[in-house]
Amino acid sequence: MQDKVTFALAKGRLAEKSVDILEKCGIDCRNILEPSRKLVMSDRSGKYDFIFVKPSDVPIYVEHGVADVGVVGKDTLMEESRDVYELIDLGFAKCRLCLAGYGDFDLSVPRNILKVATKYVNIAKDFFDGRGQNVEIIPLHGSIELGPIIGLSDIILDIVESGKTLQENNLCVLEEIVNCSARLIINKVSLKTKADVIKPLVKNIDEIIKAGAE
Repeated sequence: MQDKVTFALAKGRLAEKSVDILEKCGIDCRNILEPSRKLVMSDRSGKYDFIFVKPSDVPIYVEHGVADVGVVGKDTLMEESRDVYELIDLGFAKCRLCLAGYGDFDLSVPRNILKVATKYVNIAKDFFDGRGQNVEIIPLHGSIELGPIIGLSDIILDIVESGKTLQENNLCVLEEIVNCSARLIINKVSLKTKADVIKPLVKNIDEIIKAGAE
């Protein structure tokens, strides 16, 4: 009998794209996208469970073994720094992690303290520590763009997709830090104890992603 494998997914686009890939792997799980208040659902075979959590919690569930497999953005992985295997760049949910602000703000000008508004507190700290720049990090969890507009911060550190929100608020990208996309992550113990299920699944997903990129 196959060991049951549990996936941690964030509802929304990540879950929808993940289901598309899993369906191509032969897992009949389209039903989990049907409107429901359930937080734990199973595929039609009952061999796979799916738990729906906040994006930032996906790596936590996987690290602690509550979930064997997860799909999460690279930005979240960098911020959380969890002890999991990052195995595949899934190639969707692409965005850029950027510093942004008013166009006339010069990052090269020395400052005693640079005020940065962001929800990526750990990434910001590591980035500016690496530059030797003293910063005051202002944690925000929504409408990050307000920081420079209302004078709360000099700049922001945030993900940028189209850049439209920045443009509509007279802001622009000042510097790109890293390109991000969705990643497949695996619990380290699960990769050993459920290898007979997880390794073929990972191989299948990898082949599907590579075929789609050709």
